[in-house]
Amino acid sequence: MSVTAPQESPEERTPPAAATLRSGSLGTADIAFFVVSAAAPLTVMAGVAPLAILLGGIGAPAGYLIAGITLAVFAVGFTTMSRHVRSGGAFYAYITRGLGRPVGIGAALLALIGYNGMEIGVYGLLGSAGHDTAQALFGTDVPWLPIALIGLVVIGYGGYRSIDFGAKLLGVLLVAETGILLLLAGGVLVKGGAHGLSGASFAPGNVLVSGTAVVLAFAFAAFTGFESTVIYRREARDPERTVPRATYAAIGFLGLFYAFVVWVVIQAFGDRDVIAAAAKDPGGLFFSAITTYVGGWAADLMHVFIVTSVIASLLAFHNAINRYVLALAEEGVLPASLGRIHARHGSPYVAGIAQTVLGAVVVVGFWAAGADPYGQLLLWVNTPGMIGLFVLQLLAAIAVPCYFRRVRHQEGVLRTVVAPVVAAVLLATAIGLVITHIDLFTGASDTVNTVLIVLAPAVFVAGLGLAWWLRRERPEVYAAFAAEPAETTEPARSDQSAEPAGSAEPAGSARLAEQP
Repeated sequence: MSVTAPQESPEERTPPAAATLRSGSLGTADIAFFVVSAAAPLTVMAGVAPLAILLGGIGAPAGYLIAGITLAVFAVGFTTMSRHVRSGGAFYAYITRGLGRPVGIGAALLALIGYNGMEIGVYGLLGSAGHDTAQALFGTDVPWLPIALIGLVVIGYGGYRSIDFGAKLLGVLLVAETGILLLLAGGVLVKGGAHGLSGASFAPGNVLVSGTAVVLAFAFAAFTGFESTVIYRREARDPERTVPRATYAAIGFLGLFYAFVVWVVIQAFGDRDVIAAAAKDPGGLFFSAITTYVGGWAADLMHVFIVTSVIASLLAFHNAINRYVLALAEEGVLPASLGRIHARHGSPYVAGIAQTVLGAVVVVGFWAAGADPYGQLLLWVNTPGMIGLFVLQLLAAIAVPCYFRRVRHQEGVLRTVVAPVVAAVLLATAIGLVITHIDLFTGASDTVNTVLIVLAPAVFVAGLGLAWWLRRERPEVYAAFAAEPAETTEPARSDQSAEPAGSAEPAGSARLAEQP
């Protein structure tokens, strides 16, 4: 007696599709929320702007405008490149296309260290801000470590969930932190400031002073993370429009908002008295202003919203890091397991778990060493990360004209040559300002500052060594590094060589294969 095996249906014979990121999830506003949240406007204003006023004088608001204009110039070439390079590697993909694979692999390593430094250091700020808020509101002395560890769990969960969940959460938190600053501004404007409203902050005599260099160093640092718009290309709706719009929206908002808020707090004390007030209590300058012009209850809210501002910044950087790790895992540079995507949430959850564990190790390590959460964990880890991202911006600006010189395109010379070259000069100047005034960022000894400065170039050199090793030991990974993803939205062409002269570069890795 024979037994006939049951027939499999077509569905049973077809393997399940691999999980992917949620394409088409993010609009312009969603991506802008990620970028602006990473900058943490309330924390930057309440924590850093008083120092900018103290060291740069009443012309400090103009410094934020100058930084915004500089980065808008950088964004011209940067966003133009985003229309031609679809790789999820963002910075390192652009740099690879323009400057070759070795430099691109060095940039990839630098991006990992830079973004991790920018996030992990901020857990020290979260612990410090949470401790100060509990002390101010309830008079309790809460240790900073539990606050930081709870933050790690919260941020890890936020990265585990879908990207649209993160965008909605960041939208709420961003409205809260910008809303409290607008409330302060409304109170100051309605009451006419301390001695009437003045435009002296934008007078050339108050802007063109030696202290402006210090203000510019602080101002450029305040925009850190704006370039992460391109990281979300794979999850954006109509990325060729959405990504550039979000980039310009983020830069424009931050530049104008920073300048406006700094000007407002100057009006709250008056042009003649604000520097003395900042010198007396820089950390309490904004709290004093909002208490005077709005009320003590608003100062209490500001304490709470500083904590949520830090959480929003952490979540934004966490998501950016996860997508860089995902891209490098897909490249074969990092272990393939880090490239796993959650079947339901569409998130790179394994990369998120790894990043959370790394953050916990660093945080606990600093705590065990008796380090100060703000003066050491934040500043010593954050500063080399900031320098690393500045170097990436500079390399990306240089890569743009190099890339467009070699490929066929229909972009104008202003976008592909003039703006990137001007941006490269301005960004190199910004890096010089930050390095020259690094003691203001860290408050550390010359030895520590030297180590923090050389970390970024050392990591980049290590990346060049990794490129050499990959080329020798894993040539297939090296050859495919930063290649364009397979086209999924349009039918593949059978003959790309038939493309008319003067058109944009065809998708794929053919051009990349020509690079060293």
